[in-house]
Amino acid sequence: MGRLAGKRVIVTGAGSGIGRASVLLFAREGASVLAVDRDEDALAEMVSDASACGGAILAHPADAGCETDVQNYVARAVSEFGGLDVIYANAGISGGLVPLLEQAVELWTEILRVNLVGAFLAVKHGAPVLKASGGGSIICTASVAGLRANAAGAPYSASKAGVISLVQTSANALAGTGIRVNAICPGLIETGMTRPLFEAARARGTEGRIGQLNPLGRAGSPDEIAATALFLASDESSYVNGQAIAVDGGLSSTLPFASQRR
Repeated sequence: MGRLAGKRVIVTGAGSGIGRASVLLFAREGASVLAVDRDEDALAEMVSDASACGGAILAHPADAGCETDVQNYVARAVSEFGGLDVIYANAGISGGLVPLLEQAVELWTEILRVNLVGAFLAVKHGAPVLKASGGGSIICTASVAGLRANAAGAPYSASKAGVISLVQTSANALAGTGIRVNAICPGLIETGMTRPLFEAARARGTEGRIGQLNPLGRAGSPDEIAATALFLASDESSYVNGQAIAVDGGLSSTLPFASQRR
């Protein structure tokens, strides 16, 4: 039996990166998964690749920051699976690295809409269904950029700090419902969002320096974040609630320093 056998799960931002890795892992562990992304082609490719994973994976195109879309993907999960046990609100956008004083209000608005409002909507519309099922787990993707400065652009960092606060306040607002709400704070992970950074380093011949600021001295992979999401989705994390768990090679544990190479 898989660790998520019988679990009914929604994953947003499922078409690539962390979301894709999580959908495939959850399916291998026995879950029925509704995979949500606004990129229909990426969803179709992911579902095709997942055919050998076991579990049921259904694709559902949607914008995670649109309330009507969120209501629809929750309703579809209930219709297809008969209920819901886990929501992984993972969808997010970066917004690039525009200098702070050159950033437009529209840039901030869009990043907050997808990254923070999208997570809020998942809680708002998912929690009643989880409560009706006897409880469950809501997981949000935050970031080390929400914990410390200089890990990403200002609007992205602010949105992820907001996600961490949302998780904490939601965990308390939902006290007594049996619903746990937690965040994962990835460090430097190679995904579609960060691929330009990795490709630029490879082109310069400095790939070995990627991740040098954390104690492990390397970047992470989407599979490593998915493994943490699996723990939070499973009953193994039944006493974990209101937490922002950094999965960052130790980056957030320390201050900047000059590494002593051995």
